[in-house]
Amino acid sequence: MLSHIDEKNRPAMVDVSAKEITSRVATARSVVRLPKKVLEQVNKDEIFTKKGPVFQTAIIAGTMAAKKTSELIPFCHPIGLEACTIDIVINADQKVVITCTVRTQHKTGVEMEALVGASTAALTVYDMCKALSHEIVIEETKLLEKKGGKSGDYRAL
Repeated sequence: MLSHIDEKNRPAMVDVSAKEITSRVATARSVVRLPKKVLEQVNKDEIFTKKGPVFQTAIIAGTMAAKKTSELIPFCHPIGLEACTIDIVINADQKVVITCTVRTQHKTGVEMEALVGASTAALTVYDMCKALSHEIVIEETKLLEKKGGKSGDYRAL
């Protein structure tokens, strides 16, 4: 049975009231492919547009989004995050790699918070660079790793 479906086949939030509080950590990654026209604007690991510094703004947006995950995804529990870090680099393939790691002590995991943080940062890169080109592609968003909880640890292959 799916965890978000009740006995009457209706959508429902999972009841975590009986679960124990444990340490939870999750890391997610989004990858953005920028066209040459945008990459030419990179200066000292940052892109400056009329809207401001792209990567710095994406870090702020991703952090804000991670904290608001339960307001965006219907059955996510409100979780007070104890840490949220977002790292943005341009890799050897000239792609923007956004990594979001979140931590907390809670009854439920923080995978969705990490995924929302990474994907919102990627969307912010798109938004801030779209005046330069609409050929920007968000190639992937995926969970890299999670630690803690009843289902155990996970690491992407």
